[in-house]
Amino acid sequence: MSVVDNETIERDRKHVWHHLSQHSVLTSQDPMIMVKGEGSRVWDIKGNSYLDASAGGVWCVNVGYGRTSIGDAIRDQVCKINFFASTAGTIPGAIFAEKLISKMPGMSRVYYASSGSEANEKAFKIVRQISHKKYGGKKYKILYRERDYHGSTIATLSATGQEERRDQYGPFVPGFVEFPHCCEYRSQFGDVDNYGELAALELEKAILREGADTVGAVILEPITAGGGVITPPEGYWPKIMEICKKYNVLLHIDEVVCGLGRTGEWFGYQHYGIKPDIVTLAKGVASSYAAISCTVTTEAVFNEFLGESSDKDVYFRDISTYAGCTGGPAAAIENMRIIEDEDLVTNSAVMGKYLLEGLDRLKEKFDIIGDVRGKGLLLGIELVSDRQAKTPVPEQVAAKVAGMCMQKGLIIGRTNRSFEKFNNTLCLCPVLTLNQTEADFILSTLDAVFTELPA
Repeated sequence: MSVVDNETIERDRKHVWHHLSQHSVLTSQDPMIMVKGEGSRVWDIKGNSYLDASAGGVWCVNVGYGRTSIGDAIRDQVCKINFFASTAGTIPGAIFAEKLISKMPGMSRVYYASSGSEANEKAFKIVRQISHKKYGGKKYKILYRERDYHGSTIATLSATGQEERRDQYGPFVPGFVEFPHCCEYRSQFGDVDNYGELAALELEKAILREGADTVGAVILEPITAGGGVITPPEGYWPKIMEICKKYNVLLHIDEVVCGLGRTGEWFGYQHYGIKPDIVTLAKGVASSYAAISCTVTTEAVFNEFLGESSDKDVYFRDISTYAGCTGGPAAAIENMRIIEDEDLVTNSAVMGKYLLEGLDRLKEKFDIIGDVRGKGLLLGIELVSDRQAKTPVPEQVAAKVAGMCMQKGLIIGRTNRSFEKFNNTLCLCPVLTLNQTEADFILSTLDAVFTELPA
């Protein structure tokens, strides 16, 4: 290794605080430092190459690495004007908002921010302000689902159904209420024919328990991502929408992972005929070439904040500094063009089906695989020590599998220190440009790792 590489590693070791990492291990091993990406591959500072089936580690580089046209779009825009506070508009902000809304029938307004957590915070504030404006502050509670993840701020952790993610960060924001998951593989009701409807009715139970006049919204992922890649069972979403309408509860769909083609539709909720009031987006909006997030609403929600200019309490009294950066929407415009021109939404559906079929074959071969599930290029492999009892493997087993894959040049994700029991799902979330050769490499590597995995 060159002197420059050693210097960079030591700078990192001494001064950088990495996310989700125990730094004591860096006394005996070097930090991983990524230096290059192209297509679906990345290279670390030591020259090792990996096929990245995690889209950047946190499921966000949808169009792949090395897109010079996105870099050019950012440079060209920020050299014209890089920023102005979002009390004013910008050309790329207006253009992207129109393009985004064209993909989301029924939605009409885009509120910009910087991250998925921030987008969800904005949605919570919208719900709370409507509660005060229309319901005397009473209809303020926000329901969330066990195993869903909505962000890392205190408020979004308050709405996250993952106990280890929340551990040591309380006390949490009041008014957030959990209800049970909808993972049919781990049915709470035994072997039933109407699992989806029964799981949805858990929402109604929570509303009635809290008092319908106190519940303002429910936040849900269309497909639970980091909680184990849980696809909704048949009948689930129609019943959820029926319940929301019945009790006048706003439906907030968190598309931070699923949005922009990840699941084989432009948005995950579009698989299920969902009609949301609020949709939040981040990650794939610009494939993380720039920081941008969107809180998208219907015109009805937007209209709740219209009033006389003299009324200081009616408008949405929120601001996000970096929402005024023009590089984000400039990157998002070019990102969307790439997805359209290369038909990556279709590719996600086709290659996702190909991978899922391959994972089903691996399930037949290896007893450790209890379930495979997903939609498009968002796929999960749940590992068990006893297939009949569905006993989850310990987290270190899933970590071992991921580590063995990395040694063979494949980066995958996994449920990581999220739950007391169920950190046992491997997650595949490759870039949307994935081709069959790359998909075969993912499957053959997993096959080899499961073959070699010690009993």
